[in-house]
Amino acid sequence: MDFPVDVALAELVPALPVGTGWRYEMKLDGHRTVVWREEDTVRLQARSGRDVTAVWMDLALAAFEMLPPGVVLDGQAVIYTHGKIDFGAAQSRALSSPARARRLAEDLPAHFAAWDILLHPEHGDVRARRYDDRRALLTELFEEYDVRPPIQLVPMTDDPTVAMTWYQQLPEQGIEGVVAKRATSVYKAGRIWKSMPRPWRPTSSATPGRPRGRGPSRSASPTDVPRSPSP
Repeated sequence: MDFPVDVALAELVPALPVGTGWRYEMKLDGHRTVVWREEDTVRLQARSGRDVTAVWMDLALAAFEMLPPGVVLDGQAVIYTHGKIDFGAAQSRALSSPARARRLAEDLPAHFAAWDILLHPEHGDVRARRYDDRRALLTELFEEYDVRPPIQLVPMTDDPTVAMTWYQQLPEQGIEGVVAKRATSVYKAGRIWKSMPRPWRPTSSATPGRPRGRGPSRSASPTDVPRSPSP
């Protein structure tokens, strides 16, 4: 697999698809990031394909420490402020110079919420495998290597009722919406997922002028939001 990878995207929908074979993930309010754990380094990729390692160096160091070589993870870089996911803080970091990003990280370290594994240290490129199989590999990898915050799994459920509970009750925690994925789907570029985002409501830290809403497995708890560890 060559850097950068073309990432999968989501089509915006007004309602969640339901029925057999759908999986639902929390849509966290942050910056799309792909983590490349290579033999002797870590690189971080933005959705556009740019190398953004320099502004997320705290995540790169955490990935180097906890992940084995030969791993590529897709997910979201997020930042917590007062225990809540804060998009404005993530945006500020992403738009910073490397020097300013290091200063920001001292006060507000980043977290990485992983939702997919593209490259596995034993199985190689797993993009052609089913979503359920990739999710199992991702979960097993985290357990085997004792991966912990600031790197964590995005909550997932196969219960649409739980997904709607997330959607309705957790926006103030930084849950931007819900993403639905087919259990049998492979990972490929293009809008292969379904995303039901929350309507945008400006907050004190939100970036002005940014419209929100961009273009069998164990179920998570209805309020199981990824958290920053206590100080």
